[in-house]
Amino acid sequence: MFELILMCPQEQVEDISDALDALDALSVSVEDMDAHTDAEQALFGEPGMPAPKDGWNRSRITALFQERAGAEEAAKLLALQDFFTGCQLLGIQKLESQDWVRLTQAQFQPVDITPDFWIVPTWHELPQAAKVSIRLDPGLAFGTGTHPTTRMCLRWIARQPQGSLGRVLDYGCGSGILAIGAAKFGAQDIDAVDIDADAVTSCQLNAQANQVQLKAGLPDQASGQYQTVLANILATPLKVLAPLLANHVQAGGHLVLAGILERQTEELIAAYAPYLPLQVADSEDGWVLMTAQRGMA
Repeated sequence: MFELILMCPQEQVEDISDALDALDALSVSVEDMDAHTDAEQALFGEPGMPAPKDGWNRSRITALFQERAGAEEAAKLLALQDFFTGCQLLGIQKLESQDWVRLTQAQFQPVDITPDFWIVPTWHELPQAAKVSIRLDPGLAFGTGTHPTTRMCLRWIARQPQGSLGRVLDYGCGSGILAIGAAKFGAQDIDAVDIDADAVTSCQLNAQANQVQLKAGLPDQASGQYQTVLANILATPLKVLAPLLANHVQAGGHLVLAGILERQTEELIAAYAPYLPLQVADSEDGWVLMTAQRGMA
């Protein structure tokens, strides 16, 4: 494998990337040319907020080719194009063979939710301290236990009295990690729903791998009321879903919401005030977990 490496101004990135694709590059990646320098720019904003910019002032484009000849030919053809103005060829280099599976797996280590509750990839041995564990590998759906919002939800689940979770709804289930966590801590009747069909499939497979029972499906599967309603999404959809989620909470039941930045706390309290009294139950790295309990009828 050989890498063709270019430097391009932001306005040329799309044209160059399209041209490399047409020239049979196996892959094309774009990075900030000024990363790790004083000129580095933040491209992505906070969750739910628009990006500060559409691209970096200078981008490093790396295209992968099977043979050196293909990379050299692509470089020659690009240099002749009008849209190559302002771009620069940085070089062509051989990419040494590596065990990409092993390298990828090395990035994901077991995650401790509590001292005795762990999220563990399938290729790792269980930590000795793990009395309760969820086996989960990175996949198409959100939720591997590494994000603060997921960890806070799982901590809340783990701290509930044994048998108190009752009937559970995991709304926006992603990988199904929260629903699986609820099952590990004694929940018996669990609905896990998501608008993404891939997430539903991922949830079903992860539940099977962890030998727990749950029903995964699209949102219309959620019906009636639940003792525990979990939703780890983002603040804006959580506000829109306020009446729906609150109505699923039975008398004496709990609503648990995550995906909320600390600065969005008051917005969520206001959105749910007509239905349930939300309060902050946990916080981590600028994110908060919010919960409410419906009074007994």
